[in-house]
This record gives sequence, structure tokens and C-alpha cells, in this order.
Amino acid sequence: MDKNVQGIGQQLSTSDLLQGKNKTAKTEGKDFGDVLKETLNEVNELQKEGQKAMSDIATGQVKDLHQAAIAIDKAELSMKMMLEVRNKAINAYKEILRTQI
Repeated sequence: MDKNVQGIGQQLSTSDLLQGKNKTAKTEGKDFGDVLKETLNEVNELQKEGQKAMSDIATGQVKDLHQAAIAIDKAELSMKMMLEVRNKAINAYKEILRTQI
């Protein structure tokens, strides 16, 4: 089993991954679907913030260029992370389908 997939039961939110934090105690007792929904909502919020930051830069309404750049980077990293989680889930599903009973 891939080392990256071993901790799939532990929920790490996108913002926590970006900050290097672990929320395993907070998610204890939640099922995987709920954790996935929460994480997707966080990614969606980061995407909205990134879009707003890009709009502000384009229209010249940006107050702090560094904060806007950070918001855009967070949105990009969170999307990349979710795509990797999706890819791992699809690969695991394909592996299960290949398993002979």
C-alpha cells in the first residue's frame, strides 16, 4: 500500500495541510463522507477567496497584494490536493475492481 494512502482515515483539512496541522482528534467519530464534504466545502471557500483576490487585482481594488497572492496560492494548492485525493480514490477503486474473489 502506498505510504500516502495509509492515513486516509485521518482527516486533514486543506487549510491545515497548508499550515502543517493535524485534526485527527477533532474528526474522531465522523464518517468518511462527512469529512469529505467538509473538506470539499473548505476547498470551495478557498477557491472563492482566490477568485475574489484575482478580481480585485484585475480591477485595481486590491488593498494588500501579498495577501491576494497568498489567497490565490492557497486556492491553487487546495485544488491540487483535492485532485490528488480524487486520483488516489479512483486508483483504489480500480484496484478493488481488479481483485478476484
